[in-house]
Amino acid sequence: MAVTTTWTVNDMQRNDSDGGVTLVYWSLVAKNDSGDESASDGGKLRLTYDASASSFVPYADLTSSTVLGWVYDSLKEGNETADEAKARVESERTAKVNAQITKNADTSNGVPW
Repeated sequence: MAVTTTWTVNDMQRNDSDGGVTLVYWSLVAKNDSGDESASDGGKLRLTYDASASSFVPYADLTSSTVLGWVYDSLKEGNETADEAKARVESERTAKVNAQITKNADTSNGVPW
């Protein structure tokens, strides 16, 4: 059974004066096709920024893809790239969903009467 992962930026905190983002709340949900089993992860990413830097992107110009890129980058371990970190976390959540599917295939609920 296939497992689908969905990354979401749930909320962000910014400075109104320059549009710099200081906090990102994110989540990842992995679900099997039937939606019966799922595993989630999430957190908050604290950011510091330099509004005068050429790489600065003000709040009004941000996309979900850009912000999720920051999240993936923050999840890196060792020499991982951001894409490798994203894949690792997705793999961990997918494994968790598959374990739930296996466990639930061997158990049943109900009463005998």
